[in-house]
Amino acid sequence: MAPGGQQPSARRRVERFQQDGRRIHHLLFASLCSPVMNAVEVGPLRVRKIVKGGDKSSARPPLTVVLMHGFGAPGDDLVALAGAIEAPAGTTFLFPEAPTPLAELMPYAVYGDARAWWPIDVGRFERAMRTGTLNAIVDEIPEGIEPVRDAVGAMLDALERDANVPGDRIVLGGFSQGSMLALDVALRSSRPLAGLVVLSGTLLAAKEWVPRMALRKGLPVFQSHGTEDPVLPYAVAEQLRRALDDAGLRVGFTSFEGGHGIPPSVLRDLGVWLRQIA
Repeated sequence: MAPGGQQPSARRRVERFQQDGRRIHHLLFASLCSPVMNAVEVGPLRVRKIVKGGDKSSARPPLTVVLMHGFGAPGDDLVALAGAIEAPAGTTFLFPEAPTPLAELMPYAVYGDARAWWPIDVGRFERAMRTGTLNAIVDEIPEGIEPVRDAVGAMLDALERDANVPGDRIVLGGFSQGSMLALDVALRSSRPLAGLVVLSGTLLAAKEWVPRMALRKGLPVFQSHGTEDPVLPYAVAEQLRRALDDAGLRVGFTSFEGGHGIPPSVLRDLGVWLRQIA
């Protein structure tokens, strides 16, 4: 038994979350030249900012794409996506950093700048799949999600107020836990958005989320998930897709043979989707 009564296997599952994030981070940086990045404070959150160069072809204000990292990843984990996604010229990418270091949430040592939006029992989906209790998880409202939801909302308010970014030009999304937070923010507010990006996310708080989805009817959504995801089951991602689609959101879904990650096919399709909604 590990310190705090945690099974050693749970620590390994947390490390798998971190390894997935580092794999995304390192592979992208190994194959791409990273754009110039500025770290700024936007409302209560520290945010890394990258603006895509090139000649803008649209008279509309450019998109601002907010992508939030997953559980156990460093704040800059997704930054290289800005160079990998063929977004329209002038697109601003913002990568918020979760305010809480993972070390403050875990009963054992965590190395590096790992962060989390709220605590997660990373083995719970695996146990629920074995015991047939997935529905109990998708109905659950995670403890700790409310303050980070408020922080992200305050960040978006600051973008509109201080940076003059129109709300209807903001795309909100993320990877894994970050995508769940994006969904929660969108479904619990009426703020205008250009779209949602759900990369390897899942359904949470279903009894509250699902009835609210119809209020976002017509909103474009890009969703991706690996058919062999060992962390967040593909079946629940499909359940999320069906719920969004049934509520009238315009869901584009990219499935891929693989695990918990962001392969090149997803980056390609996400770029196409961003150009379509721009």
